[in-house]
Amino acid sequence: MRFDEAYSGNVFIGSHSNFMESKAVLYGMPMDWTVSYRPGSRFGPTRIREVSIGLEEYSPYLDRELEEIQYFDAGDIPLPFGNPQRSLDMITEFVEKLLAADKFPLGMGGEHLVSWPVMKAFSEKYKDLAIIHMDAHTDLREHYEGEPLSHSTPIRKIAEHIGPKNVYSFGIRSGMKEEFEWAKREGMHISKFEVLEPLKEILPTLAGRPVYVTIDIDVLDPAHAPGTGTVDAGGITSKELLASIHEIARSEVNVVGADLVEVAPIYDVSEQTANTASKLIREMLLGFVK
Repeated sequence: MRFDEAYSGNVFIGSHSNFMESKAVLYGMPMDWTVSYRPGSRFGPTRIREVSIGLEEYSPYLDRELEEIQYFDAGDIPLPFGNPQRSLDMITEFVEKLLAADKFPLGMGGEHLVSWPVMKAFSEKYKDLAIIHMDAHTDLREHYEGEPLSHSTPIRKIAEHIGPKNVYSFGIRSGMKEEFEWAKREGMHISKFEVLEPLKEILPTLAGRPVYVTIDIDVLDPAHAPGTGTVDAGGITSKELLASIHEIARSEVNVVGADLVEVAPIYDVSEQTANTASKLIREMLLGFVK
């Protein structure tokens, strides 16, 4: 992909046309090759962009406008259908270029496995990296039915790569017993069921550290986000997720990158999931990009 020309498709509202002058880069990772239940998240990034036209560029939460930060929508990485390893390699190459250019990368998935090469690339640049992970699921499996490249494995992969004590999961309400036991044994932080209150306790301990934030849309209750591949009852509200993003934005942590994954528009005819995701992307841009 080239950065010296504007993306020719629909762009997220407020996107600038100049890559070099932009502080942040929004990009899509349209992959759902390894999902274990319902596919369709590869269409998430495109629909999030399309519905963003209904957003205001101003955030009353943060008292900022998109024009204040200058970001570039690079479009979707052209991932080869059905080839997980090649797709992950292409994501790695793409993100490494963004990091080399000192941009703030904000990714849109796609299944959650796409976050693994991104987080790994960040860990090479930031040696003291911490991960904030919001999700319904632990994503701590070593493999899914013998396949290590699975959307149920990315948090296990990054935890083993940078050390489990550097990974903080919130909103978790689903996973194998062995996954919870592994996390406890290895000293990884998991907050079950809730996000905002436990996040408030953790953030001061991460002050000054580089932090990557990865959000699976299914951390929300299906009442708030039915358009996802693996819905799981008992989740948080969109209000709590927005407040959690703002809590991170106002904290002393150094957010260096982020992603939002697992939006599958086909399962939500109301489009509330895509519209919610679009607003979350706006708040992440305005809150995380300084």
